[in-house]
Amino acid sequence: MSGTAPTAAPVLPTRGRLRPLGLGEVRITDGFWAERQSVNAGASLEHIQYWLEREGWIRNFDLAVQGDLSGERRGREFSDSEVYKFLEALAWEIGRTGDAGLESRFRAVVRRVAAAQEPDGYLNTRFGRRGQAPRWSDLEWGHELYCVGHLLQAAVARARTRPGADDGLLEVARRAADNVCETFGPDGIDGLCGHPEIECALVELARTTGDDRYLAQAALFVDRRGHGRLSDVEFGREYFQDDLPVREAAVLRGHAVRANYLAAGAADVAVELKDAGLLEAVRDQWKNAVARRTYVTGGQGSRHQDEAFGGDWVLPPDRAYSETCAGVGSVMLAWRLLLAEGESRYADLIERTLFNVVSASPSADGRSFFYTNTLHRRELGTLPDADRPSLRAAASLRAPWYEVSCCPTNVARTLASLAAYVATSDDDGLQLHQYLPGTVEHRLADGRERRLSIATDFPHDGEVRVRIDSDDDQPWSLSLRVPGWAAEGATVTVAGGTRPVGPGVVTERRRWRPGDEVVLSLPMEPRFTYPDPRIDAVRGCVAVERGPVVLALESVDVAGVESVDELRVDTSKSPRLVDGRVTVCCRRVRLDDDDWPYRTNPEPARLVDERLDEVPLVAYHAWANRGPSTMRVWLSTED
Repeated sequence: MSGTAPTAAPVLPTRGRLRPLGLGEVRITDGFWAERQSVNAGASLEHIQYWLEREGWIRNFDLAVQGDLSGERRGREFSDSEVYKFLEALAWEIGRTGDAGLESRFRAVVRRVAAAQEPDGYLNTRFGRRGQAPRWSDLEWGHELYCVGHLLQAAVARARTRPGADDGLLEVARRAADNVCETFGPDGIDGLCGHPEIECALVELARTTGDDRYLAQAALFVDRRGHGRLSDVEFGREYFQDDLPVREAAVLRGHAVRANYLAAGAADVAVELKDAGLLEAVRDQWKNAVARRTYVTGGQGSRHQDEAFGGDWVLPPDRAYSETCAGVGSVMLAWRLLLAEGESRYADLIERTLFNVVSASPSADGRSFFYTNTLHRRELGTLPDADRPSLRAAASLRAPWYEVSCCPTNVARTLASLAAYVATSDDDGLQLHQYLPGTVEHRLADGRERRLSIATDFPHDGEVRVRIDSDDDQPWSLSLRVPGWAAEGATVTVAGGTRPVGPGVVTERRRWRPGDEVVLSLPMEPRFTYPDPRIDAVRGCVAVERGPVVLALESVDVAGVESVDELRVDTSKSPRLVDGRVTVCCRRVRLDDDDWPYRTNPEPARLVDERLDEVPLVAYHAWANRGPSTMRVWLSTED
């Protein structure tokens, strides 16, 4: 394997169909995602650090240096990981902007973390000290390896954005990883972590350092999974994905975050070891989960009790758990499969999940977050206490912090590194997978440059204008993704000629000159989306989408209506774009209460004599920014 890679990106496989372009090569300059990156950098990172300090999760490392945490340690067993994800977010943001203030904050936290590391490399504030349980004594729930994994990912982010930095984080991570290899290697503990995560982290550390021991350990963890090494729990071993070997499983199952993280790590191992069988197993699991266990928003996980995937077609909107972290994990997995195979369907899911799950979690000001992402709110929510962590993951409104606050840090690191999920290269050219205003600058091994400028107001507008800014005396290929939702009406214009294109990838290969343009026009008319009839919970309902954005009906947009469940959409009239907002035609119904909710004959709803034409919808990612409301994505029809 190669040594430290120059590309600043979270995933850098040494082989595969496509090669990712990193933060130094792709710049997001304006628009939807630039705004969210700005809020993330200017508000969310400071907000996260405030709560990490206030709740004592960073101070735990200071207490660890004193040697006794038994009475004073704060937070859950996995709170160390939130400090590491915060460091990773800072590393990507520093790599993106070079912000000197963030650099100072980064180094200050690293010093406190590093001081708590044991001489043999072990690093955790929850286990192993006076008054605490021994190391590795609770592999099911202790999250020790999980926390190490996030430490490694923070160090990889730092090494790739600031190669050779003298803060010491990479050395801390290597010592921790060495301890893991010594403890859990072939001659060590024959165990694994109840929460997968370290697998993909070890592979990225191997890719960064060139040390194949870390890859071998990741492969060992993947192969150990599914053989009952973890104790059975009330949710079953499926919860940990320890019920079936990775190679034998047919679909993502169990805890949705764990499932995605494990599959991501398995995909990394498969790519590096050229294990076609393992990669095929992961691909099939992804395909079946997307086809049968994924919400229209891209969200995953329909069971609250174990934060897990439900069975096939079990996708109730009002019980959607759809954890934000599962959305992040889904992006991680789909990106790895895209790099390995190059198929546009992976980028389609990334687009859907980014616009409708990841961007839905943070509030407009970046200082509160959804942990779960329901598709139907039946009752008005209540404002959470701004001075206390929320006890409930399924809070009715975004909360500033949670007792389990994995989602704010996960969103922060994803937004800070987002430019690394936009474009790729191969031996023949460049590929654009996500559309946003920005630039791409890629230098080939022989010194030639390929530079692009992208102008678009996507997702508000469907025109994507790509201009060539470099000169080259040799032909090369420029590939653009045509999303699956653009089944009809998409066109591409090159050199004055326009032709229709369908979902997939459109490629133009020629000798490009500065000023040459390719214009992709995507159909942006709002549309009704109908569910598979096997999804019982939404039979007889429709959703509305425009481009990649799922829309919702929110009660604050309908005067005199508190419950949007009283509205019925008229599907004989297509949704329209009116003054920048999508509208649908609805009417209001009310049912009489009775002593028994069942009848021998169907009885129609009693209609309120009122027609609500042109009811406006809101982008799902923007709902709940205007106070308590009721909301639904799947709208009842008039039938």
